[in-house]
Amino acid sequence: MAHSIDEAFTALPLRALADAALARARVLGAEHADFRLERVRSAAWRLRDAKPAGSSDTTDLGYAVRVVHGGAWGFASGVDLTMDGAARVAGQAVALAKLSAKVIAAAGSDERVELADEPVHEDRTWISSYETDPFDVPDAEKSALLADWSARLLRADGVAHVDASLLTVHENKFYADTAGTVTTQQRVRLHPQLTAVAVDETTGEFDSMRTIAPPVGRGWEYLTGTGWDWDSELEEIPELLGAKMRAPSVEAGTYDLVVDPSNLWLTIHESIGHATELDRALGYEAAYAGTSFATFDKLGKLRYGSTVMNVTGDRTAEHGLATIGYDDEGVASQSWDLVKDGTLVGYQLDRRIARLTGLGRSNGCAFADSPSHVPVQRMANVSLRPEPGGLSTEDLIGGVERGIYVVGDRSWSIDMQRYNFQFTGQRFYRIENGRLTGQLRDVAYQATTTDFWGSLEKVGGPQTYVLGGAFNCGKAQPGQVAAVSHGCPSALFRGVNILNTTQEAGR
Repeated sequence: MAHSIDEAFTALPLRALADAALARARVLGAEHADFRLERVRSAAWRLRDAKPAGSSDTTDLGYAVRVVHGGAWGFASGVDLTMDGAARVAGQAVALAKLSAKVIAAAGSDERVELADEPVHEDRTWISSYETDPFDVPDAEKSALLADWSARLLRADGVAHVDASLLTVHENKFYADTAGTVTTQQRVRLHPQLTAVAVDETTGEFDSMRTIAPPVGRGWEYLTGTGWDWDSELEEIPELLGAKMRAPSVEAGTYDLVVDPSNLWLTIHESIGHATELDRALGYEAAYAGTSFATFDKLGKLRYGSTVMNVTGDRTAEHGLATIGYDDEGVASQSWDLVKDGTLVGYQLDRRIARLTGLGRSNGCAFADSPSHVPVQRMANVSLRPEPGGLSTEDLIGGVERGIYVVGDRSWSIDMQRYNFQFTGQRFYRIENGRLTGQLRDVAYQATTTDFWGSLEKVGGPQTYVLGGAFNCGKAQPGQVAAVSHGCPSALFRGVNILNTTQEAGR
């Protein structure tokens, strides 16, 4: 369904505010200036045992001006939607840049902010792919659907409690800069989730099973039949949870793993997505978000994984949470290689880092989560590519004599260099002689990033590919969150170390 930019947004004096801010920045001698006005509406509903447990509906409206003046950054934001207000904010940004330049000089640094070139994009409009804006659906209908799904689970034997939630976001963004780029964008995303809890009344033991449906850049249609089979998943959960409660604890050791996309997306996010952010690899995030073992000197040299490992950074994937038309520096969205045939060949870049490292054009990874925050280098949709004509998940399992099949994400831990990690999941199945023979409990897989991806023997075909992701990737100071997707097929890893989480906890 074709959509247009919301009239309530386009009715704002977007061009006039931008012209006032950019003109003031030019008069004050800025080498570069950009103006960004955003309206971000976020709403959430939460139910406990099919009854309302909380809701929220907030709108963040404002604008920001960012400048380069004297080789230093300056940034300021405001909410006064008048020409005088926009010009005043631009003046504040320039004043901050002047102060920053003095501080940098006093520290003995001669580093100057310079931006990689980007073609001018005049009067461009981009709207994400969706059918029905969730904000066009009555709140009562949203709550009723969550309550109905919760009640279905509660009626099943063995289900003691059910938590349900729905997060929705509608984002409008207008951007203009002194080079002449002007873009207007609109995107919609949502995240539904249900968790069933079982309790053994005799022993007090309990466990849970969560839906594995990913958050998506879609509309309300995602909950009503397009893109996910909710009826089948809700029907399966009680039986799966009961089997999990009865499952034996895993015996620690070395196993072959077949990892489902519902679990592998998070491993990609933590061990590849963050590790290939070039600002992190250069040490700019060391104080808060950490660094990366995939340092810049390893570009083109680091054996990241096996030769079947091919990973892309992508801002164009349909329904991707990090999919956009243009980033917050006016850079058009792209797709590019990060890992090719197992070798590190690329990074995620913004315009400053691209120029600083001589890598040419930015690949569009600048993003701010609100109009009051400065854009920082943020993750694209980082995805493991499937093998054309590759195997099904069942065929991958069929090639394992002794192993474990991993489904769904749960807890995780990784060091600040994105190198040593362990991950758990929603459910684990024992594989014996190519067949699933029941669930296991207390499972975590542990490895270093290069050992894990080096053990990758096969990736599944396109029929196994799923776009997973999260709403809450965190980075920067002050902290910002961003939504991001990670696509991947099912994949086979050989000889991975498996921990028993109850034994580890008792040490």
